[in-house]
Parts: sequence; C-alpha cells; structure tokens
Amino acid sequence: MDAVHTLGSLRRTLLLRLLAVWLLVTPLAAGIGYWVEVGKFEEGLVALTMQQLHSLSPEIHGGATAESSPLAERTREFVGRNYVWIRVFDARGVLLRQIDNPARHALSQSLLARASPLEADGRRHFDKLVVDGATIIRIMIRLPDENGSQGRMLEGAFELDHLQLVQQRDKLLRFLGGIVLVSLATALALYPVILALNRGVVRASRDILRGNVETAAVLGAAIAKRDSDTGEHNYRVTLYAVALAERLGLERGQIRNLILGAFLHDVGKIGISDAILLKPGRLDDAEFSAMKQHVGLGLDIIANSHWLAAAGEVIGNHHEKFDGSGYPRGLRGEEIPLNARIFAIVDVFDALMSERPYKAPMSLEDALDILREGCGSHFDATFVDVFADMAEGIHRDVRGLSEAALSQMLADQIPRYFFLTEPPR
Repeated sequence: MDAVHTLGSLRRTLLLRLLAVWLLVTPLAAGIGYWVEVGKFEEGLVALTMQQLHSLSPEIHGGATAESSPLAERTREFVGRNYVWIRVFDARGVLLRQIDNPARHALSQSLLARASPLEADGRRHFDKLVVDGATIIRIMIRLPDENGSQGRMLEGAFELDHLQLVQQRDKLLRFLGGIVLVSLATALALYPVILALNRGVVRASRDILRGNVETAAVLGAAIAKRDSDTGEHNYRVTLYAVALAERLGLERGQIRNLILGAFLHDVGKIGISDAILLKPGRLDDAEFSAMKQHVGLGLDIIANSHWLAAAGEVIGNHHEKFDGSGYPRGLRGEEIPLNARIFAIVDVFDALMSERPYKAPMSLEDALDILREGCGSHFDATFVDVFADMAEGIHRDVRGLSEAALSQMLADQIPRYFFLTEPPR
C-alpha cells in the first residue's frame, strides 16, 4: 500500500536513475571502445608490417650475403624509416641473419636485452612493449619457401613514431568522446519516453488505490447504516482519529492504516442478527456475548485481503481496554496496538455525542468527563489528554454536517496519506 510517486518525485527519480545508468554504462562502453580501437590500430600495424615483411620474402631464399644482396639493400631502405631490426630464422627457429637499423642501434640493443623472444612455432606472433620511452611493435611470421611449403620465419621490430602515437591518441579521444555524447543523448532521449510511460502507470496505480480506499469507505458506511440508519458515524470517527493521530505525530503509513481500520472497525457486524444489532435497549449477557463476536467476524472478513490486513489492528483490538478488561483477548496497556488505542477514544466519544435508539446525545463536557474517568482503565491517559485539548475544535468542524459533507471532508484529507500530491495531468 505504498503511496504512488507524484510527477515531481517521479521526474527526479527518473533523472537520477538515468544519470546513474549513464555513469555506469559510459565507462563500460568507453572501455570496450578503447579496447576495440586499440585492437584495430594494432591490427592495422600488424597488417602493414606483414605486407612489408612478405614483400621481402622472395629475396630471403637467395644466396647473397647479408650485406651485398638485394635483400640487404631493400631492408636498409625499409628499416631506415621505422624498423629497429629484421631477423630471419630457419624452420627450426635458428637465427640466420639480423639486419639492424644503424639509426636505432642503441634501441636495438635495449630491445634485445629486455624483450623475451617470440615463439618460432610457425604461427603468427605479435608483441607491443615500451623500451627506453619508445613504443615498439614486434611481429613474427612464417614465409613460404620456393615449393610453397612453410619455410623460414621473419621477425620485424617496428618503432611507432611520435606523430603516429599522437594521431592514435587523438583518434581514440574523439572516439571515446563520441561514446560519451551518444550515451548521454540516448539517456536524454529516453527520459521523456519513460516519463510518459510512467505517467500512465502512475494514473492507473492511483486510480486503483483510490478505488480501493473508496470501496473500504463504502463498505464501512454500509455496515454503519445497518447499525444506526446512517453512515455519518464512520466518517466522523475517521476524521477524529486522523486529527488525533496528526496531533500525536504519527507517520503517514501509520495514519493510512488507521484510516482503513476506522472505515472497517465494525465490518464484522454484518454477521450479527438485526434483533441484537437494532435492539433499542441494553443487551443482556447472551446478546452481548453474541455482539462481541463481530470482532472475530471482522477479522475473518479481511483475512484474505493483503491490502486490508493493516486494518486488522483496529478491527481486532478497538474493544480492548487499557487495564486488560476488554475483549476479545484482554490486552492491557501498550500491548494494545497504538491505532486501536487511538480509535477506542474517538469511537466512544462519537457514540457519547450521538443519538442512538436507546439514548440521547451528551454534551461535549459530559462526554469528555467520561473519557477522563476512563483514563488508565479504558483508555490511554496520554491520548485522552491530547484529544481533550482538541475535541471542541474538531467537533465544531463536523457537528451537523450531512453524510455527503463528511464524506467530502474526509475525501479532501485522504490524498495526504495515500497520495503525495494530486495525480499528474
């Protein structure tokens, strides 16, 4: 029976949740995007390196020496740009030759000292590392021999120059920035859509809840009419109970339960015969014993309703007395639920102030005197003192009002406890 969120709180909640999702998803998407982009960049370097290395393969199998062969000349031209070295291995992984870039001799020596050898197992291997502040790409490929079978292996070490790194960084930053902007734009675009959907849910939930409250009120009024030919009693005791609960500082949820209990406190009287219920005089012991059964009958009626379960505190305990002499369980003091202690006061007060087939209405002073006399025995004295201070004002507000006027007065108060504000439009 939680209160339905208002449009304002719904907007705030939705914005906060979308922001939270955005903050969670954006780093994840950015991380995946970073991994993909870096992978694409490295794959591009691998493809370029493989293309360059494969271009050398026809000359690897020649018999020329490392210094005079066309391979050496092309390799020098090749490595003169970015390569640190070119290394050739036989099918068993034995190094046959190595051609270093003279311009990167120191880097080559550092790389040899720090880098672990790539496996010469016939498969392509790729490695990226930083040596002396330089970013190095190494790749090992197997080259086909003259017969087309897998023969020698070729390893190339390639230094990424500063311009390439800056370009890659800028491209990556633009890509990540795009992810952030797209995810933010998506969240903002979803906001009005989700808000519109939730407005419908809010309206439907509010209508259902309002219908439940109205049904409880109608059922309580119908039972009250059996007892006194009017439903005014139910509305007055509910208004009294709410006013006292507010003065005592009860929470909204507690007051919601009190309202339901006040509506339905005598619902069990539907199972009491008219001969007893409408008897103009006092009930004898047998009749009173039968009348007391309305408490248990009321609890049975609401037993299968989860929504009405909270009304059970009042239905089942509003005839308990503070000294333990009440019924049905003989609870005493604070064993009696708080809402039942509140309701017992206002129920008796309204009964004393109302005309019944067997009695005339009492004056306000006489009714309050009876409540005070019952302090500590029938009623919680603290609650009676609070109610006595406010009784004149609340009684003046409801005195003489018709059932329709009382119903409207209560309907004006109910949204404060079952809804936070008026429904969204």
